[in-house]
Amino acid sequence: MLNTLLISGTDTEAGKTVVTMALAAYWQKYFPDRSLGIMKPIQSGVGDRELYQKLFSLSQKAEEITPLYFQTPLAPPIAAAREDRIVDLALVWQTFSTMRSRYNFILMEGLGGLGTPVTDELTIADLAGQWRLPTLLVVPVKLGAIAQSVANVALAKQRRVNLVGIILNCVQSRTEAEIEDWAPQDLIRSLTNIPILGCIPYLENPTDLDKLAQVSSNLDLERLIFAESLK
Repeated sequence: MLNTLLISGTDTEAGKTVVTMALAAYWQKYFPDRSLGIMKPIQSGVGDRELYQKLFSLSQKAEEITPLYFQTPLAPPIAAAREDRIVDLALVWQTFSTMRSRYNFILMEGLGGLGTPVTDELTIADLAGQWRLPTLLVVPVKLGAIAQSVANVALAKQRRVNLVGIILNCVQSRTEAEIEDWAPQDLIRSLTNIPILGCIPYLENPTDLDKLAQVSSNLDLERLIFAESLK
């Protein structure tokens, strides 16, 4: 599925939404003649879907962006149990399959981290592996970033996830010294054998589309992610 990219993270609050917005802003600015679909396949509580609808000109209904929506802001199997519903992955897959035929490129933001449960038996990593989704791992720059990177890459490899790269993300303001000490790119690359596509700086206004596109232009994206979609 070369026209799809799953944006996952090491955990909640890793910055998946910022990365997804940055990639979307870049795509719409530099490839305006190529259609883009954004998907948050499962959402618990108000959040990302509403933000994407507000920021981007998308020819998508809310049900296509998020086919499975729970009111309870908890992990899907828990939210589903609270609302006396099921996690209908068949609906998600059907929606995704339809989108693949409609858009040149699809950005799919996962929920939580690779280890986040989707059902009582499956995690995001399981879905990424089973659905053969090229996956980007977002790692927040903080103390422990190295260990989180190693652990999540190990999980991805165990579940046979096609992990195409890592993006470091400053969810808080960081100095250059902190970035180098807490998330050294050479060491993370050496320990994981996964390309580091760059580091997103802390953004005071993460909804500034021009700034987001600029930030993305500093990442190593086209060779690893977008190139196949533009053939």
